[in-house]
Formats: sequence, structure tokens, C-alpha cells
Amino acid sequence: MDKCKQEKHIFGKLLSYEVEENAINVKFEQKKVFVKIVNSYIINFFAPLFREERNSKAVEFLKDSHYDFDVENIENGIQISTEKLKVKIYDEFKVDIYDKEGTLLCADYRGEKDPFIRRTGDYQLAEAEGHNLNVDSDLKVYVSKQMEDDMYFYGLGEKSGHLNKKGYHYVNWNTDDPKPHGETFDRLYKSIPFLITLNKENAFGIFFDNHFETHFDMGRDNSKYYYFAAASGNLDYYFIYGPSVKNVVEGYTKITGNMPLPQMWTLGYQQCRWSYDNEERLMEIANSFREKGIPCDTLYLDIDYMDGYRVFTWNNERFENPEAMIKKLNSMGFKVVTIIDPGVKVDKGYKIYDEGLKNGYFATDKEGITYVNEVWPGDSVYPDFLNSKVRKWWAGNQKIMTDTGVSGIWNDMNEPASFRGPLPDDVMFDNDGIPVTHKEIHNVFGHMMAKATYEGLKKETGKRPFIVTRACYSGTQKYSTVWTGDNQSTWEHLRMSIPMLMNLGLSGMAFCGTDVGGFGHDCSAELLSRWVQVGTFTPLFRNHSTMGTRDQEPWAFDENTEEINRKYIKLRYKLLPYIYDTMWNCSKSGAPIIRPLLFNYQNDKNTYEINNEFLCGDNILVAPVVEQGVKGRMVYLPEGETWIDYWTKEEYKGGQYVIKETPLDTCPIFIKGGAVIPIGKEQNYIGEKQADKLTVEVYLCNENTETKYHHYIDDGESFKYQVGEFNNYKIKVINNEKVEIKFKVIDHEYDDKYENIEFILHNLNGKILIINGEAVKVVDGKAIISNPAK
Repeated sequence: MDKCKQEKHIFGKLLSYEVEENAINVKFEQKKVFVKIVNSYIINFFAPLFREERNSKAVEFLKDSHYDFDVENIENGIQISTEKLKVKIYDEFKVDIYDKEGTLLCADYRGEKDPFIRRTGDYQLAEAEGHNLNVDSDLKVYVSKQMEDDMYFYGLGEKSGHLNKKGYHYVNWNTDDPKPHGETFDRLYKSIPFLITLNKENAFGIFFDNHFETHFDMGRDNSKYYYFAAASGNLDYYFIYGPSVKNVVEGYTKITGNMPLPQMWTLGYQQCRWSYDNEERLMEIANSFREKGIPCDTLYLDIDYMDGYRVFTWNNERFENPEAMIKKLNSMGFKVVTIIDPGVKVDKGYKIYDEGLKNGYFATDKEGITYVNEVWPGDSVYPDFLNSKVRKWWAGNQKIMTDTGVSGIWNDMNEPASFRGPLPDDVMFDNDGIPVTHKEIHNVFGHMMAKATYEGLKKETGKRPFIVTRACYSGTQKYSTVWTGDNQSTWEHLRMSIPMLMNLGLSGMAFCGTDVGGFGHDCSAELLSRWVQVGTFTPLFRNHSTMGTRDQEPWAFDENTEEINRKYIKLRYKLLPYIYDTMWNCSKSGAPIIRPLLFNYQNDKNTYEINNEFLCGDNILVAPVVEQGVKGRMVYLPEGETWIDYWTKEEYKGGQYVIKETPLDTCPIFIKGGAVIPIGKEQNYIGEKQADKLTVEVYLCNENTETKYHHYIDDGESFKYQVGEFNNYKIKVINNEKVEIKFKVIDHEYDDKYENIEFILHNLNGKILIINGEAVKVVDGKAIISNPAK
């Protein structure tokens, strides 16, 4: 008998319903379920199959609001109607969802679970040889939906494979697997159980808020249906209607939280290695960046900076005086980020271990004895991050690092990883009075660690915390940026990183990146040159490599590779004002920085499965080279726009493929016609030069265009922007027989240093320029006006 076969008669016949504020309590023969109207386009379905209480770690700040809706009896069920949706609920808690016009969006599958036949023999022999036979575990929670021919699937975080997830099956169980990740990997470091479905230009999302091991199958088992399921826990999912993918992502981040605005320096170039293991080597790296004129803001220290891998300690033989060293690096314009793992060394006399053991702050076995496994320090114990007292204690320990001058924290090994086999399912945690097992909380362990770290850094510094985490769950975007873990220096991993980052962005994790150049294996000069061209437009821009591999810094190969790195890293710094604006927009709406073309061009079906191009914000299209030796590539330009080649300023009509030559130093970049791109000064690190002038590039084209753009500025580090201390500049460009620019300040509570505004006009073609109603002289494509705010 198939272990995953859907159980029958879990709920029984629908008997009655009762409306209570914004919820409908539905009584079935065997269970009660709760349907919550979050708003007119987001509906929550909750059935307490495991426990009565919700135990969400993703949905923390969602406030109940009243929205108008109606409930009525229909044949064999009830219908709930909002301004945007009609939800029909039948016996056995079968749910069909329509838009307000009655178009079916999402229907429960009525047939049996019927996976295609798998021919098998002796499982034990096959598994002994290392074969993964894709045998599903016992899934106690299961919902299947009717598949349509024209469906596309996105989201689910950092999963391997293509942008469109149709035909894939994935498992959410945070996993540290150091083998080179390929398309057959069904689980990696992160669990984001959020799926976006696009069907006939209608998009909707399903967020399955279950912390146990969960499965998403997009037609791998049977092309008639797709499903989401869990090993245990409650049935708790949100339906989020678009109809645009943009609206779905905005709705999802409304539920799970938006990425906060980061400190400006975190958007600069970052350099890391396992390991810069002593002060002399770290200072050599820092001096090389400055001597070679390659911008860099951040240097990382991996596990070797610690005393015997004890977290919150320093090895004073390798780093004799870390405070003085970091102070010197700060004076050179560098920030230092240090790694912190969750595994605490078992070592009597070690302050962190002694405090945690005395107060019962570590996870235990089912008998209440502190659980011990092995990580880098040897025998190690695991903080119980589910407990608020433990999180407060861990947060307080961040002061040890910030007092030394550390600017950010890198959380690694927090799946949690362990060397003597995985943590048993019955390892116990204390969720503030509710005993929970590792089986239940495994996927949120890293999330709760990030939350504790965030709260500690915020309290100790008063600045926007910078945290990088490897493991996460839905909602971690509120606390941390992420990278995609231990990738490899291979062309396959460069190719795979692009859809991976795009789907992370669609899954709320907008501040994301990969190890540029690859972590494992030896990088080549050509591969690093192509990877840095992608990294330039990636929110987290960090080069990282492992011990035993060849050096991978920008200058580690030859003069040509060094110059290509310098060129694109400088381009990143030039575009920082635009990238910061995009981050600001993301903090409000969830719109990712790196995004698939379909995010902006959902009406253009040609964009639905493009894996090797992406948008950086609304205005920049990047088509990198991701194959060795390629000196030309085909680029699709979405319809409805004119696109301008960044390098040549040639114009192209959208809705077509174009061929671009791609010598090693050239990454195809296109700017949307009419776009406004604020740019920054050339500098070695953020803050090196005073921003006394706002420079704005305007990309005009032969088509008539009208563009609105908002440029944002604040102090780049504090939370003062949350009480209005920022400036918002509105720029409107109308391009027809003449070019008219309207520039004004909507908000002006931040005392910026802009003395004037410089407009750089591409493709003006002799047209008259009018700014705020007055004709302005253009010299060499540039026009300067005084700042109206002054």
C-alpha cells in the first residue's frame, strides 16, 4: 500500500458554519476548520490536525482587520464571497476558489493520489550503493490541487533546477549536504513552503505554514494534480490571489513580513574565504584592495578566528588585538563580519557553555538530559532558540562581538548541522511552555537563531542589523539576508544560481546572493570574470571560497581578470543609489531586487521560462554569459518596451530576440527606454566621498515615453527613516517632441548634502530640454540645476 495514499473521510460531511468577526468556523462530522478572511484577496484555511494552537514562526505581526464578506449555503456546501474572490467549501473540506467573475482559479483534486509506477527491486541493495530512490515518507497532512495544462510554478526559495518548477518534487527539510548540488537535489539549506502558480495570466500563491518536513509536488507524480503535504502538524495554508505575480509576492510579504531596509555599506562588494586565518593575511587582503583600486566594503572571518571554535571568542595567537585590528580596518573603510555557529563547545569553564548549562538553555533528549552531538569544536550542544529566554541570552552575547568592533554576524551550520548523524526527531525544545520536538522545529531552528541575532545587534548598536544566514524559513527576510550555501566553482552552478536567486526573490528573500566564483573546487579566470558580472546585480555581492582551493580574490589570476573584476565592481558602486532605491521599494512592497522577467512582463508569455536573464529592479535587464567559451548569446527583450544597450546606447524594440557579441569583458545589459537611473561617485568604499551632488541618468529613446521615478535617501544606517527622517525625490520625464523633466521633493526630513542635480541625457538627439518649466542648456549630454529643496 502506498504510504502517501491520501486518507479518506478525515473531515466528513459539512454540517454547519458560524461567523465570528473575520473568521468562519466550519463544522464537519469529524473535525472543525477555520477560514480566516485576511483581506479581500488572502484567505487562510486552518485545520487543527496536530494541536489546537497555531505555532507559526513566520506570521508574527499580521494584524486582524475587518473586511466585508458574505457566507451563504450552496448545494453540498457553503460559499464565501469577498470583493475579489468566491470560495466554495464542500464535504471533506474540499475547496474551490474563483475570482469575482466566476473564473475557476484553484480547485481541490477529487481523484485518488495515483503516482506513476516506479519499477523497484531490492531497495536496501540500491540504497547501500548510494542511490536515491525518491520514496516519499509518510505524509499525514495532504492537499492536492487540480492541474491545468497551462500552469507554471515558481517560488519555494533556493531549490535547484529551472525557474519554472512544473514537473519537480521538492522536500522542505533544511539540509547541510556538502556534495555538489545538482538538479536532482530535492532539499537544500532553506525551507520556504510558498508556491506561486501562474495559469492563463492569473497568478496566485499558496503559503503552507507548517514547520515539519513538507513536500511540494508540481506534477512529478501525476500530471493531473499538484500537491503540498507534511509529515505531521496542522493543515494551515494561505491562498493569495494576484492576479499579478507582483500582487502575490506583496500579499505573501504582508503575511510573513517585508525585508527591512539594510545599511548602505552592506550593498557594497564583500570578500570572504575559509579562511583569512590570521591578522597578517587579513591585512594583506585589505591593503591589496586599496592599492589596486578595487572597491570593497566588507571582509569576513570564518571559523579560524575563534579560540578552538568556541563561539563568541577570539584566538589571540592569530589575532593578538582584534579591537585594534578592526579599528584600523574601519579607518581604511572596511567593515568586519564574523561567523557564529549554533554549536556550543562542551567545555567546563567556557563562559557560554557554563551559562547555558546552568540555566537549561540547551536542547535535551526526551529524558531531559542535555543533547550532545559533534560540530567544529568537537562535542557540542545546541541552544534552544524556540525559547524566548534563550534568545534573549543569545542576543545579549552579540555584545561580545560588537564591543570588539564587529559590524555584522554570519550564521552558519544552523540547519542545524551535525557530524555524528542528524539530530534525532525526539530531541526536545521548549517553545515557551509548549514542549516541541526536533521533528517539528528543525526547519525553524535557523530562523529563530537569526531572530535572536537580529534583536541582539539592534539593541547593542542601534543600527540596522546585518546578518547572513545559511538556513531559514518563511519570514526570515525580516531578520537576515541569505546566501545559497556551499556551491561549487563550476559553470553548472553559475547557471543554476540565476533561477535560484530569482525564486528566492519571489519567495520574500529579496536580500540574497551566492558565493561569487563558487565555494568549492578551483575557480578559473574565465568563470570568475563571468560570475562577477552576475554578482554586480545580485543584492548580496560576496566572493567566497573554501580552504584547499586556489586563491579567488579579484587579482588572483591575471591582469585581464583583475581588470574585469575592477570594471564590474566599480559598476556596482556606480549603481548603488539605484540599488538602494530598489531596496527601499522592496521594504514596502516585497518586490525583489533580482527578479525574473515575468515579474514585470506577465502579459508576455515568452518570459515565463527564461532562466538565464533577469531584471535588476524595474529598469535594468541583465543577460549574463553562463557557459564557458561563449562569445555571443541570444537575448530576449520583453514586449511593450524599447530597450537600450547599456554599452552602445543602441535601441531595440521589445518582443524580440537579439544576438549580442560577448567578449569576456562584456555582459549584455539593457536599460528600459525612458528609464531614470540615479548613479553614485566612483569610490573605494561607501562613504569615502561626500554625496554633494545627485546625478541622474535618463535613457531616452525614439518612442514617446512618460516615466515616474522616486529617488530615496536617508542616513544609510539608523532606524530614523522609520519616523520620517528621509528624503523622497520625485522625478517625472516626458519624452515626445521635446524632453520635459519635473523634479520635486515630496518628503525632506533628512538633511542631505546635495548642492545640485545633474542630469545625464542619453539619446537626447538635439531635443529641447525643459526642467520644472524652464528651458535648460545641455552641454555634452549633461544639464545641471540647483536643488529645489534648498
